[in-house]
Amino acid sequence: MAIVTISRGSYSKGRDVAARVAEELGYRCIARDVILDASKEFGIPEVRLVRAVHDAPSILERLRGGKEKYVAFFRSALLKQFLTDNVVYHGLAGHFFLNGVKHALKVRIIADMEDRVRTEMRRERVSSEEALRVLTSDDEERRKWSRNLYGIDTADPSLYDLVIHIRDITVDNAAALISRVARLDRFRTTPESQKFIEDLSLEADVRAALVDVKPDVEVSVDGGSVSVRARIPSLFTGEERDLIERIRKMVEPIPGVAEVDVKPFRAV
Repeated sequence: MAIVTISRGSYSKGRDVAARVAEELGYRCIARDVILDASKEFGIPEVRLVRAVHDAPSILERLRGGKEKYVAFFRSALLKQFLTDNVVYHGLAGHFFLNGVKHALKVRIIADMEDRVRTEMRRERVSSEEALRVLTSDDEERRKWSRNLYGIDTADPSLYDLVIHIRDITVDNAAALISRVARLDRFRTTPESQKFIEDLSLEADVRAALVDVKPDVEVSVDGGSVSVRARIPSLFTGEERDLIERIRKMVEPIPGVAEVDVKPFRAV
C-alpha cells in the first residue's frame, strides 16, 4: 500500500480531491489532525504550531531558531502518522518530510486563480479584490515558508510525481487518476521502504527531543541504532562533557532506540 501526499493552495479543491482519494482507496485522510496530535504530545498551544507550520519565519525567528522548534515537533507527529501507510495527507510540508520514501506518491493540485477567487468570495463573503489579495498573500507565505526553512519552492513541479490542474479535469477525475497511480507496484510498501520511513521517524523524534537543548545536532538512524553528532567549541570543557551525557540520557528513553552513540565534533 502507499502514502499519498496532496499539496495544494487555498481553495484549489485539493481537500476535496484528498477526501475522494481516501474514499476510493480505503485510506485514512488527515490534515489538521497532525497539528492537534503534536500540540498534545509536546504540550505546545495549537495556535503556535499552526503559525509555525503555515507562516513564513521572520528574520528574527530564523536567527533564534524559534519556528524550527515547532516545525520539528510537527514533523515528528506527522511521520508517526505515516508509519502504517494507507494514508492520504493534504496540507503543507508532507512532500518535504517524505523525501526519499519510495512508497510515497507526491501530488500537487493547482487551479486557476479566477476559480479560486470565486470560491473565496462565496465562502468568505468578500469582494473579488479582497479575495485576490488574501489568496496571493497565502500563496506567497507558503512559498516563503518552504524557501526559508528548506530552500525549496513549493511551486516547483519537479518536487511531485503528479501535478493536476483542476479545470477540465474534475475532482472525481483527479481522484480516479491518483488512486490508479497509488495502486501501481512502484508505490507499494517494501521492507526496505518501510525501514527507511521508520528510521526517518525515529530521527525526527530524536531531533524533537533535543531541539531545546541542542538544535544543531546531526542525527542518523539505522534500525534502533542512533548516532548523534554534537557541535562543541574548540575547547572541550567539563560543561560540554556534561552536555554530551545529557544528550545520551535524553535519547535513550525514546521508543525504538536500542543504542545511542553521541560524538562531539569541533566547531569551526
